[in-house]
Amino acid sequence: MAMSPKERDEKRRAKAARLQEEDLRLKVRPGTKQALLELMEWAGIEEQGEAMTLMIHHLHGLGPGGALPLLTPPRHEITVSPSVVRKLENFRAREALRLPRD
Repeated sequence: MAMSPKERDEKRRAKAARLQEEDLRLKVRPGTKQALLELMEWAGIEEQGEAMTLMIHHLHGLGPGGALPLLTPPRHEITVSPSVVRKLENFRAREALRLPRD
């Protein structure tokens, strides 16, 4: 005899508890979603959860030396041109003259 939906849910919950499964939720923007879909296509993976699990385990397998460079977020360097530096210095000097000192 087939299980009722309630029995299936109880069985699923019991299995998840036994395996210590935990839901991880991840909100992503379109570019991240597109990158994940492309990775899945390249690897022939159909489920997002499977792709993410494999990536986590393979990344972890690289160890700290291999994984940390891939986990370092890109940082943007801000460079100020000499002309902008001059304008800022001139502005600061004008403001210093304009504002009364205590």
